[in-house]
Amino acid sequence: MTTVCYRPLVKIAVTFAIASGLLGCSSLGVQPWEKDQFARADMALNSEKLDLALDDHIYFSKEGTSGGRSLAGGGCGCN
Repeated sequence: MTTVCYRPLVKIAVTFAIASGLLGCSSLGVQPWEKDQFARADMALNSEKLDLALDDHIYFSKEGTSGGRSLAGGGCGCN
């Protein structure tokens, strides 16, 4: 019966896993030629005005505030 030593294989596997993990993060970020896509009007966080108005209405109705997310206020809203 022969014994097989797995230590070199484990070292190679760990080295490969660490190297691929470090190299996998090297391409994060936006390239300069991709930045024009984020400047489009439909990519804005507030591009849908009707959705924002409805969200604000729901928010200040539930919270009992006047102004939605933009103004401070308080109350339970259980009139």
